[in-house]
Parts: sequence; structure tokens; C-alpha cells
Amino acid sequence: MIIRDVGEADYDTLLRLNLESEHFLSPLSLPRLKSLCAQAWSSRVIAPEEAVQEFPVQGFIIVLREGAEYDSPNYQWFSRRYPEFLYIDRVVIAAAARGRHLAKHLYDDLFARARLHGFTRITCEFDTDPPNDASRRFHARFGFREVGAQRVGAAQKAVSMQEAIL
Repeated sequence: MIIRDVGEADYDTLLRLNLESEHFLSPLSLPRLKSLCAQAWSSRVIAPEEAVQEFPVQGFIIVLREGAEYDSPNYQWFSRRYPEFLYIDRVVIAAAARGRHLAKHLYDDLFARARLHGFTRITCEFDTDPPNDASRRFHARFGFREVGAQRVGAAQKAVSMQEAIL
């Protein structure tokens, strides 16, 4: 597997992958994706070394740091509480590629790069109502712990606000 920075040629695939998992994520348009990637501290993709035509990219992660002009209520929650942090906006793995530990590889890459750059806190959130138990278990393995909760969106879904201290 290769982990590399997102390029413009990846945008169509990223939008397709996001749509596939939109029941856990916020919707993503091309202008919004471009804006997120432009503001991101890190936007990375994971792909097989020999990319297959229909899925050259099998997953991605977008991470912002404090000070971004991002209107996400979850990002803003962390902004009000922490002077410095990295925020995982989304991590998405293609349905056909799940179970291959690709998200783990993206997180390993993120944690190593965060340490290298002196960051001490990585934040994220996941749904608790409706529950996303797979995400809860995954994040617990990386040392994330709950630091708050809130309800967001028109459906008022409940999310657990999480942090991992490096």
C-alpha cells in the first residue's frame, strides 16, 4: 500500500467514497472538498501499489489543525476548548476494501507525522446515536477517550467528542 498526499486527480474518487459512507459523514461537494483540502494540515489517500483502474484510491483521511476557517460544529467544539490540536474531519475506506486495515495504516501515518511535527493532541468524533460501534472500537485501540458529547445536524444525531494524547 502507498499513502500519499491528495491530488486533484483524486477528487472524483474521494467524492464517490464519501457518498458511499455518507450515513456516517457529512455530505461533500467538489467545492467543499477543495476547500477542506486547501485548509487541511494533512489530506492523504491510501492506494494499492499497483492501482486498479476502478479504484485507484481505496481510502482517504482529511485532518485540520486549529485556526482553520471551517464551519463544522464538531471542529468548532474543539476550537473553543483547545489552543492547539489536530482534528480528523473524516476517514473513509471504500466498502470493497474494508477489513484490510487501511484505516489503521492511515492513522499510523497520521500519528507518526503528528509526533514528528510536535503535536500532542489528535481529536475526532463519532456517532453514538445512531451508534457507530465499529468506530468506537477502532478509536479506542488508538487511545482515544471521550472528552464531551453534543447533538448536531437537523436530525440531532449524538456524537462523542474524542481526543488522543500523544
